[in-house]
Amino acid sequence: MKPIILTASGSYFDLRAPMLSRIDIDTIAHALSNICRFTGHTREFYSVAQHSYHASFLVPEEYALEALLHDAAEAYIGDVATPLKRQLPDYAGIESKVEQAIAAHFNLTLPMSEHVHRADQIMLATEKRDLMPESEDWFAGTDIQPMPTKLVPVAPTMAKRLFLDRFHHLIVMNEIAQGEAA
Repeated sequence: MKPIILTASGSYFDLRAPMLSRIDIDTIAHALSNICRFTGHTREFYSVAQHSYHASFLVPEEYALEALLHDAAEAYIGDVATPLKRQLPDYAGIESKVEQAIAAHFNLTLPMSEHVHRADQIMLATEKRDLMPESEDWFAGTDIQPMPTKLVPVAPTMAKRLFLDRFHHLIVMNEIAQGEAA
């Protein structure tokens, strides 16, 4: 079997050559809105799209697009639990190639900024608090604190809409900023 997937948009994505594959925001938003965080082990469905949407508000504005797209590779390779990911040495290479293709397509830099990494950790702490079973504090002894507001999961269609609206807002704001700088 070839390492090629058929996306929701009807195009094929080649995991061996992601730079040559079709990458588009609608496909990313659709897939991420249908992928549940924590491989589905949440009290109720909560999508990667909603996670990314919230993360984009936890960073300075200039990092918001990077935060929104920080998990975009999962639209093509799925959300693999970190403990399993560490057991799959080939996975990291595939993930890296897909991340590089997405970064190039959307003019983002890699590696992910510290602002986005911290926002991802804050989201993880918030999701743990609001969506996961009671257990030890994953961030005990650190300065990572959950967001003050409680997460309210939304349906995939709404998560997709939020994600796309945020993306388009950030693109327009970026174009305005570039126009003012010129």
